[in-house]
Amino acid sequence: MKTISENDKDFICDIQAPCFQVLEPEEVELVRSSRAQVHFRKGDNLTKQGAFASYILFIISGLSRQYLEGENNKVYNLKIIQQGEFVGLSSAFVNNTFDYSAVALTDCMAFLIEKQAIAKVANQNGLFASTFIQRFCKQESGLYETIRQVLYKQMNGRLAETLLYLNGFKASNPEIFQLLTRKDLADFAGISMESAVKLLKGYEKDGLIELKDKDITILKSEMLQEISLRG
Repeated sequence: MKTISENDKDFICDIQAPCFQVLEPEEVELVRSSRAQVHFRKGDNLTKQGAFASYILFIISGLSRQYLEGENNKVYNLKIIQQGEFVGLSSAFVNNTFDYSAVALTDCMAFLIEKQAIAKVANQNGLFASTFIQRFCKQESGLYETIRQVLYKQMNGRLAETLLYLNGFKASNPEIFQLLTRKDLADFAGISMESAVKLLKGYEKDGLIELKDKDITILKSEMLQEISLRG
């Protein structure tokens, strides 16, 4: 992890996100004076579940993996975090600790913004607050869908859904599957690594996917969608 100073060639003056474009000049200055630009290297933790949270993050570039940590070192992957997303929003308004962990899959550039500054601006700027409410609602909807997948789908359907979800990042990030281990795939699907490996080999045998080292190429997305729907 490296803090980027104003003299660094990678320094970015303003946060290029639609919600920050509605701020008044004094609000822009408040946010600007309350943030630091940080370079997270691949494998660095962006947040740690349960750790004290004094800031939220805005992702400028790169990919990270958001996950929940349970007992006995169990992990459940929630989503891939990409450019333009916030991390740790709830810490600015509800909690004093991070609800989840996030680790960089690639080198990531992010703004760390003091949560008090975000809360103050949201309290006085209705348009800004509205964009945050929309983000919360979108995240909540995504979490409900994740819960539905785990509760109502069998292993076959969960892994098929996971492959389709991750494949959606491949157009902009061709290496997406190579950034993840087989255990990561299993943790997205909420199944054991052994089951994930067995199912992947079955998908390959049926001609649905092609496996090459860590990379996965989906050959018959319609069939995987059918498996996902059947659960």
